Amino acid sequence: MQLVLTEEQELIAATARDFVAASSPVSRFRALRDAGDPLGYSPALLREMGELGWLGIAFDEKQGGAGLGLAELVLVVEALGRSLAPEPFVGGLALGGFALALGASPALQSAWLPGVLEGRKVVALAHQEPGSRHALTRIGTRAVASGSGFRLTGAKSQVLDGFGAEAVIVPARTAGGGDDRSGITLFLVGKDAPGLASERAIRVDSRNAAQLHLDGVVCGPESIVGKLGEGASLLEAVVDRATVVLSAEMLGGMAAVFEQTLSYLKTREQFGVPIGSFQALQHRAAQVYMEIELARSSVMAAARSVDAGETDAAKLVSLAKARCSGAYLLAANEAVQMFGGVGMTDEYDVGFYLKRARAAELTFGDAAYHRQRWARLGGY
Repeated sequence: MQLVLTEEQELIAATARDFVAASSPVSRFRALRDAGDPLGYSPALLREMGELGWLGIAFDEKQGGAGLGLAELVLVVEALGRSLAPEPFVGGLALGGFALALGASPALQSAWLPGVLEGRKVVALAHQEPGSRHALTRIGTRAVASGSGFRLTGAKSQVLDGFGAEAVIVPARTAGGGDDRSGITLFLVGKDAPGLASERAIRVDSRNAAQLHLDGVVCGPESIVGKLGEGASLLEAVVDRATVVLSAEMLGGMAAVFEQTLSYLKTREQFGVPIGSFQALQHRAAQVYMEIELARSSVMAAARSVDAGETDAAKLVSLAKARCSGAYLLAANEAVQMFGGVGMTDEYDVGFYLKRARAAELTFGDAAYHRQRWARLGGY
């Protein structure tokens, strides 16, 4: 596997980095947080990103996309991660968008996917429930047959980019229980569906997430995404793709906070010399650099493997998430340490990266979970 960028990929990465630096500095994220913005991101900027073609990069041309792959999409998301841009690429595109692309009927795709790829609509995926932790098939929400359709009852937690979304895809049990793989069905539910209540979740990283309550929400058979009772495989495929996208965002964040740390080491003086001249800090910085480069290689490998449909793609996805979880936390923790007392203040941006690192680590499974998954998939 060739882990270098092509000329076209280099251009995508440079264009994305320049655009995000100009349009979405960290100061914009700070302003959204301070204002208590209900969405936490800019719908106008999301539409502009759609006009640039970013949202359709990894989608088939027949679906309105560019016909490229995750290998190109991660370059854009890495640029977003560098400045903590909060637009709904993980929840609204990687989860909701890929669920539609991989499992929705032609009618559902034509109704929803163009809006998602143009940045006009957000479709979230409610894969988590209270107590489910990282188990995708641990679903308690029930879909009981009613007439020609179903009634959904249950609760969903930490629905990424779910607050204010035009629709949410809800995994529910049409049969079975516990961790059974069979009997899981995905339903697309519009935001105004009777019986659906959405509440903004307050997260440490200030990102958009929702708590959902479903009380007898009626869904017809036309709203099913994928096959009745066979949604587990679709759910896993979608979350694996979203995990690669999140890992790319984490890669951008760790690289940016490390660059800020290096700049501080070169300018902050103690005992009449820059603190970057202290060998102990040089060793710590070198360790962070090596972990970031290893994380970069793992993200590139995972994206290319998923694009190629390789049999070990899931292993490489877990490898990327495990490495990125550890490396982002290391880079952010070391930034706070090396900035000293000011690193603990809200005035400096490094605290934002630490909060995002903590939240991203637990999203789609932490490092320990993905190490265990990697070992299990490898037959250990």
